[in-house]
Amino acid sequence: MSKRGFQALDIGLLRRVVDPQLSPCGSQVVFGVIDPDLKINDYRSSIWISDTDLGEGRPTPFVDGNSLSLARWSPDGTLLAFVDESEGVSQICTLPTKRSGERIIVTTVVGKISELAWSPDGTRLAFVSRDTYTEQGGSSVQSLKAKDMPARKIDRLRYRMNGVGWTSDRPSRIYVVEVYFSSQPRLLTEGPFDAQGLSWSPFGEKICFISARHTGYDLDLCNDIWVMELVERAEPRLLTATDKAYSLPSWSPDGSQIAYVYNPTPTESPRHLQIGVIDLQSGVERTLSASLDRTCSPFGTSRPPLWRDKILLFGVEDHGNVSLYQVNTATDEVPRLVQGGDRWISDWSCKGDKLVYVSSSATALDELKGCLLLETNDLNTLVVGPEYSITSFSKSLLKGIELIEPIRYLATSKDGTEVECWAIPPRGRVQGDTYPTLLNVHGGPFTQFGNHLFDEFQLQSAAGFGVVYCNPRGSSGYSEEWGRAIRWPECESDPGSGWGSVDFEDVMACVDEAVACFDWVDGTRLGVIGGSYGGYMASWVVGHTDRFRAACSERACNNLLTMEHSADISGFVRSYVGRNHLDDPDLYLRNSPVSFVKEIKSPVLIIHSEEDLRCPINQAEELYVALKLLGQHVDMFRFPGENHELSRSGAPMHRVERAGIILSWFKEHL
Repeated sequence: MSKRGFQALDIGLLRRVVDPQLSPCGSQVVFGVIDPDLKINDYRSSIWISDTDLGEGRPTPFVDGNSLSLARWSPDGTLLAFVDESEGVSQICTLPTKRSGERIIVTTVVGKISELAWSPDGTRLAFVSRDTYTEQGGSSVQSLKAKDMPARKIDRLRYRMNGVGWTSDRPSRIYVVEVYFSSQPRLLTEGPFDAQGLSWSPFGEKICFISARHTGYDLDLCNDIWVMELVERAEPRLLTATDKAYSLPSWSPDGSQIAYVYNPTPTESPRHLQIGVIDLQSGVERTLSASLDRTCSPFGTSRPPLWRDKILLFGVEDHGNVSLYQVNTATDEVPRLVQGGDRWISDWSCKGDKLVYVSSSATALDELKGCLLLETNDLNTLVVGPEYSITSFSKSLLKGIELIEPIRYLATSKDGTEVECWAIPPRGRVQGDTYPTLLNVHGGPFTQFGNHLFDEFQLQSAAGFGVVYCNPRGSSGYSEEWGRAIRWPECESDPGSGWGSVDFEDVMACVDEAVACFDWVDGTRLGVIGGSYGGYMASWVVGHTDRFRAACSERACNNLLTMEHSADISGFVRSYVGRNHLDDPDLYLRNSPVSFVKEIKSPVLIIHSEEDLRCPINQAEELYVALKLLGQHVDMFRFPGENHELSRSGAPMHRVERAGIILSWFKEHL
């Protein structure tokens, strides 16, 4: 039977594998599975279990439920703790790993639980949960109507978060609860401060976490590592110097060090996130990853550095891939590759003689892979055996669907810089025929396109379009100099050329090279599409060239001046500009697409979510109103109930609808 192309309704097949956790001896692994469900227009999250022996592990669902997460093995491997969420209420439950007993509810929490961890002795569970609406909304179970709520006091710069909502009066907190005795969770982190990134000390008497508790933390964006002893009336103890943005701490097995991820200059974007350790006796901090000159906490991941004796495992973005690296904390050796290739490795776990990780490629869903850890003579590095598959979801879910492999190529930008690019030909192309082609630009800008399954590219190819994309300057996955090349010229440190400069030249070089290299590209029928910063670039491109017959600007930042004082990440644009928008607003307008709206002649499709706090809806409205007043061809689609993550995790049917709108638009105009 011949295969068909990827269709919008196939978004319901895009299963994600997340959060693998090996059993203490490494013989089994539990992991989360997230499925878009078009019938209920929501996502089902389940917990699966599998043996980790060589060959097919025959994974099966572990426990019934549609909103399960954070599966965690007890230290002795006899129990599995997990979170079951329903209608705004989360239950922390345990179940024997042999599934021979009943589920026990340890505690119930109103709201979401974002982290869960066993104490080393297996008697307690620590978890992180954000406060629910109290004065404003009663509870998430029975919220008050807006007209019945009192006024909300705002006293900090960043007081809400995309996809979360109000945060200024809802700090995330750490709690500890007894597993075997009925008791209320004990609050560890009091006060109006967020606390997250919990990690138990190896003997269970302390917990470390991340929190910003200094004056001006919402302006300098620094935070610290704190340690809390689990005794009555204990106060958290500050470990770090409040000069960086720390995250994802992880206590060493011998208790002498804490590993972490850090951003050295959180108000000067972008920076490579680095892996460091702090010695608890001396307080000395060391950076272990600087020699890589790559960001070492890939975008979208929340995995702390993973200890294996004295070795740390961590992810690295590199040339469109995400690879797994190791570094020995006891030596001065440079980090070494553990698992790489043309793919994205997103999560990992290491126990006993096993290493498992989630891997995806341009034509494969997330799959759980495994390998044996081989003994080494000096114990300075991990050596892995041959890789094998634990899951094979792509084979069953995508059976009968043809996915098109991308072709890597290099383009030479205006100043001679080489830019890494990829092209996907239209599915079913006929030799000698030419096809309309879409330039896709990623968001960020400090993120990367690369070798993982991106449904939008496959949808475009199956609909008869050629697809081209690249990682222009400003992207992650390359040197820090590459990422900081688009800082404003006015920056005191590492001045660049600003947004819409060399990055614009790079994406245009991507198109020019594709027209020259691939005989299926019709250079007279080009479109451009992007979201967030990619939406910025789509708006910018059609204001600076007439090469494109149509554009789709999605969840874009179109006016950098108004975005600076309306987004949930106030100060983000300043971190690129180098100057405050109150002191020099012209610098923001100079590089804003709305400043060039009179030059836009191409039809523009605007897509935006009404609850987007990252690039608020006014960013769409400003471009739409301007184009309408100028009599230009512009359509706008506003998605209710969605935030900045519509294309990735919005309601499944909204994702299907969005895909249809985009493909219809380009079919009409190209």
